[in-house]
Amino acid sequence: MSGLNGQARAKIAEDLGISPELVRQMEEEGIDLARTAEILAKYNKGDYDHTEPVLVCGLPEVDGEQVLDLTGAITLRLGLAEAKRNIGRLGLEVDITGIGRVEGEEIVFDRSALTRLGVELYPVTAYGVLNGGSASSYADRKKNQDFNGDLFAIYESEFAVMAEICKGKAKGITPAFLNPNGQPGPSFMELKMRALLLEALRYQRLTARKTVAFPVLFQMTSVYNNSQIQQALQSYKESPVLKELIAATGVDVTEAKTGIQPMLAAFSPGTDKPKTLFTRAFGREDSFLPMPGGHGQNFSVLRDIYRELLSMGIKYISLGNVDNLGYTLDPVPLAITALLNRPGGFEFCFKTAVDVKGGILVIDQHNRLNCAEIGPAISKEEVLRAEETGKKILFNCAIGLFSLDYLVSNLDWIIDRLPMRFSEQNKDAGCYSQAEQITWEIIALMENPLIFGVDKYHRFLAAKLLVESMMTSGIGLNDPRYPVDADPEKDLKAVAVNLYKGLTKKLKTVYGMELEGDVWRPKTLGEVEETLG
Repeated sequence: MSGLNGQARAKIAEDLGISPELVRQMEEEGIDLARTAEILAKYNKGDYDHTEPVLVCGLPEVDGEQVLDLTGAITLRLGLAEAKRNIGRLGLEVDITGIGRVEGEEIVFDRSALTRLGVELYPVTAYGVLNGGSASSYADRKKNQDFNGDLFAIYESEFAVMAEICKGKAKGITPAFLNPNGQPGPSFMELKMRALLLEALRYQRLTARKTVAFPVLFQMTSVYNNSQIQQALQSYKESPVLKELIAATGVDVTEAKTGIQPMLAAFSPGTDKPKTLFTRAFGREDSFLPMPGGHGQNFSVLRDIYRELLSMGIKYISLGNVDNLGYTLDPVPLAITALLNRPGGFEFCFKTAVDVKGGILVIDQHNRLNCAEIGPAISKEEVLRAEETGKKILFNCAIGLFSLDYLVSNLDWIIDRLPMRFSEQNKDAGCYSQAEQITWEIIALMENPLIFGVDKYHRFLAAKLLVESMMTSGIGLNDPRYPVDADPEKDLKAVAVNLYKGLTKKLKTVYGMELEGDVWRPKTLGEVEETLG
C-alpha cells in the first residue's frame, strides 16, 4: 500500500505536474517519487547542463604505477615504513615483514606474498553484488535469435528449457551455467556465495583463526525482485553447494545485507525545458513508465549499508555484477590497494577482437582516467588504429574495489557529482528520456585510482543473453553447424572455446567444483581443503 499521506501526495503531484491519483499509482509501482522530482527539478534549473560527454584525448599505458598488469608475474616494491603505516591503519595484527621480502628500507611483494597479505585482510573486507536485474531480456527469444540465428538453432532445445526456468525471475537466482549434459547448474548467487565461503575457509586455515566477521556479503536488489531473491537466499541454507561449507566455517553467508533500488519514472523526450514526466506509455493517457536508474544509484541506495559496514570495522568493499562469473573476491588487488593506500582499484581486461561493445579505459579531456563507451565516445575505427600501433586496450570488467573510509567520507559528493546521463529511447512504449548514473564513471572523480589489467577469461565471464551463457558453458562446441569465421571478431566458436576454458578453470578453483561424468558437482570439504593455498 501507499506510504504517503494525502497532503504529501498532493505536494509531489504539484511538483511533478500530475494528478494525486497518478502519484499514488507510481508509488505503488515502486517509483522513488522524491528522487524523480529532484532529478526533474535539477534538470529544469540547468544543474545538469555542465554534464559533458566523455571525450577521448588518449589511451593510457600500462605504467606499473597507476595502471598495473596482473596477468603475469607481479613485483610490488615500496618503502617499508609506508607499507607498515598503510597496513597498520586497518587495525589488524598483520606482520608484513613475515610476508614480503625486506630489502633495506624497502619491502618487495611477489604474487604469492600479495595473495597471502590479501587473505589476511579479509576480516576488513566486504563483498558486494549488484543483483537487481531481471532475466526477462536475458531469456527473450527474439533477442537471443538476433544475436546469431545459426547459433540459436543449435541451442534451441536447451534455450526452451532455460527460458522457462528464467521466466519471471531475478537473473541472480537463475542457473549460472549448463552442465555438459544440458542440465542447469547452480544459480549465480549460489556460486558467488560458495566462492566467498571458500575464501573464508582459506582465511581460517591460513591464520588458524575462526571468525564469524568474514565474509560480509551485501547486495543491491530491486523493488521488483527483492522478495523473490530473499526467499531464494533463505532456501540456499540447505543447498548442497553451500550447506557443508556454512557448517565448516560457521558463517551463514546467505544472510546478506540488502539495499533495495527503487525505480525512477521516464521523462519526456528531447532536451527542451521544462522537461516533464512521460505519462503516455504505450499511447495511453496517464500511463507512466518505471525505469531503473543505473547501477550508479548504488551510492545512494546502499548509503546506510556502507556507513554500517564502516562502523563494523570494514575498510574495503568489492563491487561487481551478479551475472559475471569471473567476479569473485581476489586477494591480490585487495593487497595492492591497501599497501598503496589508494581510494579504489578497478579491473579492466586486455581487449580481445570480440570486445566491440562496452567501455574502455581512456584519458579524457580533463587529463583524467575515465571509462568511455566504444561507439558513443570513441569509434571502433579509432580503437582499431590504436591496437594496430601495439597499444594494449583495457576493456571494463565492471569490478571495483573501494576504500570504505574514502567512500563514506565522500558519499554525498559522489552522489551529487556522478554524471546523470539522459538517453533518448524510442521503443514500444513510445519516445521518452531515461536518466541513469553509471558506477564506473566514479573513476574520473577519484584522485589517483588504481587500474588492474586482468585476464578476460578469468575475470570477465559475463552473459547478457542466454546464448552467451550457453557459449560459456561449452554447449554444442562439437556440432558441425557451430558458426566459424576467418574474421576473429565474428568467429563465435573461437570465442566460445576460450569462454568455456575460462569457466572450467573457475569452477575447478575458486568455485570448488569437480566434473563428474557430465555434471559439475561441489567438491567435499576434504577435497577443497587439499587445494587451499
